[in-house]
Amino acid sequence: MKEKLHAEKKAGGLRGRMIAFADRHMEPIFIAPAMVVTIVLLAWPICMSIYYSFTNKSLLGKPVEFVGLSNYVSVLQNSEFYISLWNTVVYTVLSLSLQLLFGFIVALALNRITRFKGLFRTLCLIPWAFPMIIVSFTWSYLLNDIYGIVNGKLLAWGIVSQPIQFLADPKLAMITVSLINVWFGVPLFAINILASLQTIPKELYEAAEMDGATVWQRFRFITLPFVRVVVGLLIILRTIWIFNSFDLIFLLTGGGPGVSTQTMPIFAYRMGWTLYSLGRSSAVTILLLIILAVACTIYFKVLDHWESEVDQG
Repeated sequence: MKEKLHAEKKAGGLRGRMIAFADRHMEPIFIAPAMVVTIVLLAWPICMSIYYSFTNKSLLGKPVEFVGLSNYVSVLQNSEFYISLWNTVVYTVLSLSLQLLFGFIVALALNRITRFKGLFRTLCLIPWAFPMIIVSFTWSYLLNDIYGIVNGKLLAWGIVSQPIQFLADPKLAMITVSLINVWFGVPLFAINILASLQTIPKELYEAAEMDGATVWQRFRFITLPFVRVVVGLLIILRTIWIFNSFDLIFLLTGGGPGVSTQTMPIFAYRMGWTLYSLGRSSAVTILLLIILAVACTIYFKVLDHWESEVDQG
């Protein structure tokens, strides 16, 4: 009997130690698979890009040699790099600002709709639901200067006397691809801002209206403080996505005509897959990473300030 009690006590102690061990190490156990996937899919490519940026790595099969900073010097001395950087900034600022503006307008409109709310929200999400290749080919067809519907209607209505080359005119191509990106990205802003708007207590608007606050004052002192943190996060995410955008512009214009819509990702692609220089292509991607890291650091500083103001309020 004593041996049985001793065995049960020993088993209970062992079980308790196992439970305590599991409690202490449960979080790392659950996090480990995600960490492995992150390292394989994110950290490893970044490390390889950094390594290649200091070598003469080429698709032509040359022996790989360490070349130091020569790839960065070559890229920074290339005038196309600065043209691509400027195009990227213009594309990002134009797309992001208009997505935010129209996303806010759509969100405010959806927030006031009382009938068929689900239908209108579903319709709002349609652009975001399509694959980028479908979006690109659809807009290429619509804007074609020979058989495109847009030019056909403009000519039929007498608005223009000859077809407009939306994607082939260097003066119009960047504006056109930016507006297409705006059409694609507005739903993300609209739905997220709408979700944030619905967390605002209606009593605040009623009290402000009773106190004689104007529409602008209610928007500035009630709506904006509640949604600006969400807007800040959206701006950070969309800045990264738009700055790194490759597929939309490449499918629409290929970076042309000339280099008028060539952004940094397309410039890196041409370095690597047209000139076969993976070393210089990797240097471009690392410079792109540094620029985004600086921009995101500034964004997060502003976002932390906004969050601290919300907490204090």
